[in-house]
Amino acid sequence: MLKKLLKKYAKNEKGLTLIELLVVIVILGIIAAIAVVSIGGIITNTREKAKVTEAVQIVNAAKLAHSTEGKYSDTGWDQTDLAKYVSNVKDTSWSVTVDNNGVYSINNHDGVPLANTTASATSATEKQLTTYLDEK
Repeated sequence: MLKKLLKKYAKNEKGLTLIELLVVIVILGIIAAIAVVSIGGIITNTREKAKVTEAVQIVNAAKLAHSTEGKYSDTGWDQTDLAKYVSNVKDTSWSVTVDNNGVYSINNHDGVPLANTTASATSATEKQLTTYLDEK
């Protein structure tokens, strides 16, 4: 008897009502709006990190060139000097210098203002670059 009643009730159940569908759509819309805002911040942060990481790679290339070739000029290294050590660099107006204490700095790269925390900065040391990456 109970089995017959359940079968009869199940046959009359056609699906979700319009109100139930609207509630589900509204909930999905709210979740999507939250996700879009979150993803936008992640993308910006990732682009900034990529710029600073590129600067670190350029400094590492200058270190490699300095240790293998032993050459260094007073003006440091630029993209033509390090062409065989780095490739696919988006910013092409940079140069790398090293001071008497062995501190490497990159100049005029897009990642410098981010790592130096000053928007008008034109130079950042390797330590500033790596500190920026460690904090993010």
